[in-house]
Amino acid sequence: MPLPTATAFLSVRELGTKLRAQEFSAVQLTEFFLERLDRIGRELNAIVTLTRDLALAQAQQADADFAARTDRGPLHGIPYGVKDLLALKGYPTSWGAKPFAKQEFDTDATVVSKLHKVGAIPCAKLAMVEIAGGLGYRQANASFTGPGLNPWDKKRWSGGSSTGPGSAVGGGLVPFAIGSETWGSIMTPAAFCGVAGLRPTYGRVSRHGAMALSWTMDKLGPLCRTAEDCGIVLNAIAGPDPLDPSAVARPYRFPEPGETPQRFKLAMLKNVAQETQPEVRANFEASLAVLKTFATIEEIELPSLPFTETASVILSSEAAAAFEDLITTGDIWEMTAPEDHWGLHSQMVIPAKDYINALRIRPKLQRAMDDLLKPFDAIISPTLATVAYPNDVDWPEYRGKARLVSDIGGPANVCGLPGLSVPNGFGEGGLPTGLQFVGRAFDENRLLAIAQRYQQLTDWHRQHPR
Repeated sequence: MPLPTATAFLSVRELGTKLRAQEFSAVQLTEFFLERLDRIGRELNAIVTLTRDLALAQAQQADADFAARTDRGPLHGIPYGVKDLLALKGYPTSWGAKPFAKQEFDTDATVVSKLHKVGAIPCAKLAMVEIAGGLGYRQANASFTGPGLNPWDKKRWSGGSSTGPGSAVGGGLVPFAIGSETWGSIMTPAAFCGVAGLRPTYGRVSRHGAMALSWTMDKLGPLCRTAEDCGIVLNAIAGPDPLDPSAVARPYRFPEPGETPQRFKLAMLKNVAQETQPEVRANFEASLAVLKTFATIEEIELPSLPFTETASVILSSEAAAAFEDLITTGDIWEMTAPEDHWGLHSQMVIPAKDYINALRIRPKLQRAMDDLLKPFDAIISPTLATVAYPNDVDWPEYRGKARLVSDIGGPANVCGLPGLSVPNGFGEGGLPTGLQFVGRAFDENRLLAIAQRYQQLTDWHRQHPR
């Protein structure tokens, strides 16, 4: 019997329970998601490569393991996809850009290897904005696979640079996906596509085998249906790696239910939702009412420090160093977005003293943010000021005056802090909105505990596109 469509929107935990109850096999589940990836994923421009043969072989192994009563944990037999900046042996890794469409690597990325060890099944290399957005794109059509289309409305953007992971999880094409964030690339697609997205602390997850955009700001993390699923995936991919010196030798364990506190102390940025879209503001206020049933909330302000400027200089300087060859070879002219033809040129002329000073300033910013966060379990805010952008409108024109008065994205990313976005309602055009939590370094479990409690009291994570 074919699996019911509702299977596409079940959580990892729910799928695992059904697998072990033999309601379907890992092969059946994998074939179900492969069919959706092939049929719907291509409509959304979410697919670069289907890894069908590898997926079915690993699904057969998962079924054999279950038959032999070998269980590798909650991700055993669960299909997933990876953003196409992660190496997967035997398949192209395009980085979203035409010049690299056929490049292959002879090893798996560490994240892929770790997921293989716990029995997860890779089904697709998922689309992304070319060079992870590092060339300065300002439009949806910034990938050789086409603009990332939102599963809630194909006339809207799915959010970058992890366009494919956002579309694929939001559209029920995979139960979870691995994305990356340097500055907003997990939070944005999570909010726009109505799913949970976790940006781990810098260094929590190895980046070996991943494209480098900014060596000191890149993070890998999951997009999932629920906050709990994000914790389950992080449990599998976190930890040290001798192949990545930036991966910290610090243990991580996602706690079992009941191990985390039930009362929390949260901070809200002053007037943070004041200039957002009206529906975004209303949904945030409704979220505050839910949060107040199990947390106290205090209003705060960010320190008056150059967070955004420092983040911009570091990211732009490191991107220029990583992709200088695009200019010297002329490959820059093969990029899809017109502004990506020239964006890297301006980054190439940033003075070395500016980069060095930005690196010197960053520890001061990190100390200031840690001092701000010490009394609290998390800072809360809307994830974004608007719903997903239209694909045919200039983004600044669409946003207009809508903005977060105190945007936590720049400070959190330049300081390497963890963040989590979960859906919290719908706005203009019936499109999802997001609620964001940011915490102290290596405090992912606290964010996950707050979000899990929020999701126990709401059902926004249960909503999905028709």
